[in-house]
Amino acid sequence: MSQALHLRKKPGADDKRKIILFEYHLAIEHQETWFLASVSPLSDHAVLWVARDISKLKKTEAALKQAKESADAASLAKSQFLSNMSHELRTPLNIILGFTQLLLRSQSLNPQQQDYLDTINRSGEDLLTLINDVLEMSKIEAGRVTLNETEFDLYGLLDRLQQMFDLKARSKELQLIFKRSPNVPHYICADESKLRQILVNLIGNAIKFTQRGSVTLCVICDRHNPDPISLCFRVEDTGCGIAASDFDRLFEPFVQTEAGQQAQEGTGLGLPISDRFVKLMGGRLTVNSTLGEGSIFTFAIQTRAAILNSLPIPQPIRQVVGLAPEQPPYRILIAEDKLENRRLLMELLTPVGFEVREAANGQAAIDLCQSWSPDLIWMDLRMPIMNGFEATQRIKAAEKSAPAIIALTGSAFEEDRLTALSLGFDDFVRKPIQTAQIFEKMAEHLGVCYIYADEIENRFGDALSNLTNASPSTLLTVADLEEMPIDWINQLHQAALRINAKQILKLIEQIPEPHDHLIAALTQLAEHFCFEEIITLTQQHGGMAPPSNHS
Repeated sequence: MSQALHLRKKPGADDKRKIILFEYHLAIEHQETWFLASVSPLSDHAVLWVARDISKLKKTEAALKQAKESADAASLAKSQFLSNMSHELRTPLNIILGFTQLLLRSQSLNPQQQDYLDTINRSGEDLLTLINDVLEMSKIEAGRVTLNETEFDLYGLLDRLQQMFDLKARSKELQLIFKRSPNVPHYICADESKLRQILVNLIGNAIKFTQRGSVTLCVICDRHNPDPISLCFRVEDTGCGIAASDFDRLFEPFVQTEAGQQAQEGTGLGLPISDRFVKLMGGRLTVNSTLGEGSIFTFAIQTRAAILNSLPIPQPIRQVVGLAPEQPPYRILIAEDKLENRRLLMELLTPVGFEVREAANGQAAIDLCQSWSPDLIWMDLRMPIMNGFEATQRIKAAEKSAPAIIALTGSAFEEDRLTALSLGFDDFVRKPIQTAQIFEKMAEHLGVCYIYADEIENRFGDALSNLTNASPSTLLTVADLEEMPIDWINQLHQAALRINAKQILKLIEQIPEPHDHLIAALTQLAEHFCFEEIITLTQQHGGMAPPSNHS
């Protein structure tokens, strides 16, 4: 007999007459048989022992336990697979989109080159959307999606959506109409990202399946109760409509309607994701459609009006071309195992004026921290020898004034962001990176001040306008440098050799005002990253000092 596994007092029994319950098992005819025993006192010298065979119950419990363990293991394996897939897909996209954005920063592109790069960028963004849809659906099925409610500008969101789809609608000669009732609040509290994705999916589908006529978004507010507010969204099109046979499977993942199969576009995930998001926000997505006439998708969410003063003021995206003068040098370390990703950040940060070094793994990052003392580290999470998590913890533990460390990852999951922050990272950026976000994060954590392209244009607008049609190679001649001292030309030469845009901009500020052409031309060369042109001109000028060996 086994030792009692479970003991408990019978409810309602007094202390003098206890009922003892326990389980035990015996080997009967080479099989394990489980019993539940009940022992009750009858008198001072006798007890009543009652045993019941519970072998079937124990087998059921064991089967349920095994099933739960198998489900947990499968869920963990799925989560690990999704995390790996997210990283493996988003990392090469980071390289494609990142270098495309770098090239788009150049103002020396001809219209055809600009068009090619725009096409690559749009195609990359489309691929990223498809990848995100698959990952989002997987997160929904795993129950890993939560609401992130913030206060935001609803009118601004609607305006941006109209701008986003306007070109696509006009290319099909469709009317794109946005309507909202007068009592719709300007600012609301809701999950902006999910509301945006719902509307993007519904409007995108409407345009895709409409060949003539119009696509209309109506937003209506039910103000009978001031808080919460019921907002109703209706997307109506004059497209091909939906067959009655497709209604039952309209919101099933990876299932396309007959019209969707004919269009040969998409993954069949837009509507299922929208349906799940609407439910998460407390609403229900409904459809009313007539084949050959069009469709109407409707949903309502519960929200509340936001306080205007609590909303952040949106800032326009500006192109950074250099570091503002009178700042200390900023040392930036890039810890990333992929050479292409390191090159991307190097090409982005070095021309602006940052001092940049790179490490291919976490251990190399620790070594450089000790010997070079960077101000900020861009740290990839997955690296050989030592990953970013361990490297960050060691750096933070060893350094009295540790640098700011920002995680770089291809993961799309919120729990990975929370894990990184809990382990010592100061911030978290997902791949594919956006160039504006990189500069914003460094300004946030280091207090860096930048020189922007629009500032250069405002300062030297007249001179630059005269050079608009000139290629960088024809902007300057050796004669243009004659008025400047030899020492200044040597410094310009050294700055160009080091690809130091910050130093070049400082030297430009020393040029006397009468020489507007030289100011504008050098600025143009610096903006186009034409450092070789500057080096060639300074060498042709003659009288150059030997190249400096210090960095």
